[in-house]
Amino acid sequence: MTSNERKQVVIAGGGIGGLAAALACAQRGVPVQLIERAAQLSEVGAGIQMGPNVTRIVQAWGLGEALAQVAAFPQQLQARDAQTGQVLGTLRLGERAQLRYGAPYATIHRADLQGLLHRAVQSAGVNIRLGQTVQGWRDTAEGLEVSTAEGDSVQVEALIGADGVWSAVRQQLLGDAPARFTGHLAYRALVAQADLPAHLRSDQVTVWMGPRLHVVHYPVRSGQWLNLVAIVHGDKPIQDQDWDQAGHTQALMQAMGAVGRDLSERLASVPAWRQWALHDRVPVRQASEMAQGRVALLGDAAHPMRPYLAQGAGMAIEDAQVLAQRLSAGGASVPEQLQGYAAQRWARNARVQARAIRNGRIFHAQGPVALGRNLSLRLMGERVMDVPWLYGQGPAA
Repeated sequence: MTSNERKQVVIAGGGIGGLAAALACAQRGVPVQLIERAAQLSEVGAGIQMGPNVTRIVQAWGLGEALAQVAAFPQQLQARDAQTGQVLGTLRLGERAQLRYGAPYATIHRADLQGLLHRAVQSAGVNIRLGQTVQGWRDTAEGLEVSTAEGDSVQVEALIGADGVWSAVRQQLLGDAPARFTGHLAYRALVAQADLPAHLRSDQVTVWMGPRLHVVHYPVRSGQWLNLVAIVHGDKPIQDQDWDQAGHTQALMQAMGAVGRDLSERLASVPAWRQWALHDRVPVRQASEMAQGRVALLGDAAHPMRPYLAQGAGMAIEDAQVLAQRLSAGGASVPEQLQGYAAQRWARNARVQARAIRNGRIFHAQGPVALGRNLSLRLMGERVMDVPWLYGQGPAA
């Protein structure tokens, strides 16, 4: 990257949020380049749930057919008691989601989503620079001079920090404390459905809720694989950023305590787990936490959230859509465009962050609170499980 090379926007980070932002900008004619520190794009993790608010945008980007080839489209979401196995409530997805919200509910392997976004970004002609890390920037008369850890620099009109929960861009922009450990550990696994006995295979989203724990599993890769996530309470890791480690079934089962036979059999069928220490931040409090001047934050860099509303990737994709809409609109300066982006996004992101925290308390409840939760699910089912304000709203596709 040479100092006399100029692009309108540089995006730091080539994860789902960064790729989504690059694609959305390119499709609207915003010159953009993407800088990713990894030598090649590869996504750790397992599955992602994509509500209609997210699939609606992905389809609008022309990726509906590509999504249909790799995702699964479960017909329902079922809530069950982790100790008794009892079905507490059911939310119809499938045709109901399509009819009510104009887009399907999908479940997808994280690597498959990143892969289809990467291919679309390449087809759009975006310049992707791998093996380079955005280190910082300084304001100049011509815009921003963005520097990398490798000693290169480039003059740009805007910098978008999509560099994740440990964002270096955020650190320079806001200088706040690191993301906080939630006290929760996630064990994640992928299992080929063909390797499971028939009664453990599944074509739906299932959430098991119990004291200080919950488990969710759903199909990915056109239903051929089952993604499982078990979340328990645990100690803070020695190193916050050493978040992807081998997990052990014995440690997981010990942390969960007594669960019912149906759930324990399913967990025991998993040959290998990966363990994540979950981090988040307090909900966004104002627009200036997402954009200042010519620098803006997107996705986990702006609003890392707990996974209990299944919207981390979804909010990054919504961010990307609004960012591109703002940057491609005329009649305003780049700082004004970025401030408009932040003003449009911060409150919705904050609401999702807060609801995710609340859901975690409900999922992991004990005693009278758990009894009330179960009664509410039995009596009202879809009325309490559906999220119209989330699925039916969001940026225009």
